Amino acid sequence: MSSDSQGSIKGEAAVMPSPSTPASSQGPPLSPSTTSKPPELPDELVQAGWSKCWSRRENRPYYFNRFTNQSLWEVPVLGQHDVISDPLGLNAAPAEGGDSNLGNGQRKRRISEEQGAGPNSLKRTKVEPTTPISPSTPGVKPWNSAPEDKQAQPTVPTTPTPAPAPYRPAVIYWDLDIQTNAVIREQPHANHLPPHPEIELQRAQLVTKLRQHYHELCHQREGIDPPRESFNRWLLERKVIDKGQDPLLPSDCDPVISPSMFREVMNDIPIRLSRIKYKEEARKLLFKYAEAAKKMIDSRNASPESRKVVKWNAEDTMSWLRRDHSASKEDYMDRLEHLRQQCGPHVTAVAKDSVEGICSKIYQLSAEYSRRLRQTHLSLLQDPPTEASESPQQSRLVYCYPVRLAIPSPQLPRVELHFENDVACLRFRGEMVKVNRGHFSKLELLYRYSCIDDPRFEKFLSRVWCLLKRYQVMFGSGANEGTGLQGALPVPVFEALNRQFGVSFECFASPLNCYFKQFNSAFPDIDCFFGSRGPFLSFCPVSGSFEANPPFCEELMDAMVTHFEELLEKSSEPLSFIVFVPEWRDPPTPALTRMEASRFLRHQMSVPAYEHEYRSGSQHICKREEMYYRAVHGTAVLFLQNDAGFAKWGPTPERLAELMAAYRPSPSRPSSMSSPGPAHSNPGDKDSTPKPPERTSSGITSPSAHDNNNNNSNNSSSSSSSSSSTSPMDKMAAV
Repeated sequence: MSSDSQGSIKGEAAVMPSPSTPASSQGPPLSPSTTSKPPELPDELVQAGWSKCWSRRENRPYYFNRFTNQSLWEVPVLGQHDVISDPLGLNAAPAEGGDSNLGNGQRKRRISEEQGAGPNSLKRTKVEPTTPISPSTPGVKPWNSAPEDKQAQPTVPTTPTPAPAPYRPAVIYWDLDIQTNAVIREQPHANHLPPHPEIELQRAQLVTKLRQHYHELCHQREGIDPPRESFNRWLLERKVIDKGQDPLLPSDCDPVISPSMFREVMNDIPIRLSRIKYKEEARKLLFKYAEAAKKMIDSRNASPESRKVVKWNAEDTMSWLRRDHSASKEDYMDRLEHLRQQCGPHVTAVAKDSVEGICSKIYQLSAEYSRRLRQTHLSLLQDPPTEASESPQQSRLVYCYPVRLAIPSPQLPRVELHFENDVACLRFRGEMVKVNRGHFSKLELLYRYSCIDDPRFEKFLSRVWCLLKRYQVMFGSGANEGTGLQGALPVPVFEALNRQFGVSFECFASPLNCYFKQFNSAFPDIDCFFGSRGPFLSFCPVSGSFEANPPFCEELMDAMVTHFEELLEKSSEPLSFIVFVPEWRDPPTPALTRMEASRFLRHQMSVPAYEHEYRSGSQHICKREEMYYRAVHGTAVLFLQNDAGFAKWGPTPERLAELMAAYRPSPSRPSSMSSPGPAHSNPGDKDSTPKPPERTSSGITSPSAHDNNNNNSNNSSSSSSSSSSTSPMDKMAAV
């Protein structure tokens, strides 16, 4: 492993200039013209981001700092004040030498900024001066840096300059000092294409376009809105079986028709069923269902028998509604359930071809977009990859380490950074992504620990922009959309897992929501620079203690259980998986049923609904008071361990008691009583009291719940037919 790391660093040496390299060999950063004489800049200034450039307009040299975007006509002096935050130099330390007598007027800001500051210019948001990100910047070091990361400060004859204090988050939701106990077999470098902001921007535009196509197809063919979050769950379900080369867009799947998308769209036909609280709502819902079923069967190519059954039941229901005005809510719900049982199979059979056409069309567009993206991406690389044979698996056992890319990263374009209060804003070509300063500092630490090809942090901002853009695109553009895919356990639970069961690794996480610095994630091409060990389904540990809290997609959870069984069967070393899944019982999920019947199950416990919390999936941008929320369903905790793992990390009563105590919500911590999304319920519920929802018709919620909108009662439009007598599986069987 050490030889691979050294090889990667040597490969980058030709691209990455060292601090001692003369600027003439690097080329000026902002001007295409080069000077024949090397700039007379000491190493300290080069490390601080200064470089000498040539102004074509003024026909003389100037000095530019790539960290602070500051331009000076005169040679910069270490320790001089920041002209943006302190224009008069009141807080600047006195510098020795002739340059200390230079006036502030001789230090000029960039011409573009001067032209923008006119009487007609708009008032800008207050922006704090950015702190240099490079770890080699003199006088600046990130908070909580390890001793081995500290570098020798250059000795200068000037008075010590008061460096800006590093940002320290008020509350920390991670512990990056915990070392891993996960052991794997040494892996070859991955053949993923390195991330590039241009490609990420194009991918975001294509995914947005694909979402729009999906919305239009549902409206044109079935007259319904696409089920909430169904596109996000389609991405998850497809990536379980996808063999394509794009990290986000599916392009090589078998079967082409997605069971997840087909099931969710079919459950909303002929209309979407929602939570019912009052009698009048139940009456209207029953009438709408009968009317929509009759209209649909008349407009489609249905068999005479189907037309007869549906029309007779619909007309009988409408006649009953006109005749009986004293029925209760329970009567209306019973009648709706009977109508669905009678008409559902016929409506499903009629809509089958149309819904399959929607699924097929979306997949074909995704494959085309993926091919187009890869061609553009290959054109940006200096050395396009060649088709190489798969290298044999190594036999040496090592502690797990981040994924390494075999293809060197090209030079990346510049990404602008500024801070607005406690939010870091990164902009590329007008597209801005945001992250709070605490998580920005976390990404900096993860990058320092994991990245080996960029010791001077020259590509850090570009890669952070790609990371944030990727997850933003996967979540979707709706309010709180997709955040359930990133829900995480509370910090006290992670502390108890580590202390009592030796857990040091997360099987489903991301650089944004991880607690440990070692984790599996969905996008190894960009997450690898921040500590990812790759997707869990391709991760094969030999020993270790792991936490698994997957996105609640049925296909993904089922593949996860299969992978658990294979790993526990093969290994004789201590191996333990503590799994957190929703306790859906009506009907139970296949993954939960399989784990409960597994011979590796050592213990199972249940955490009741509304008595425990999760961390929000949008924790990197949400407010502090929105960080935690109560779970609206029970959570099943299962301990899957082989014999050696059970002997080392067995679930004893004392350990389980501490884990349950850690799950109790803290009374001093603010939390939302609802999950960020619509609560799913059975339309046949006889009372108006909200109940903990069972498994949704789409087969997915998230640890966050499962819902992704704070307006539970108003926007609870997800179908609940799976928790009734006619489940999605029954509909599929009827087809």
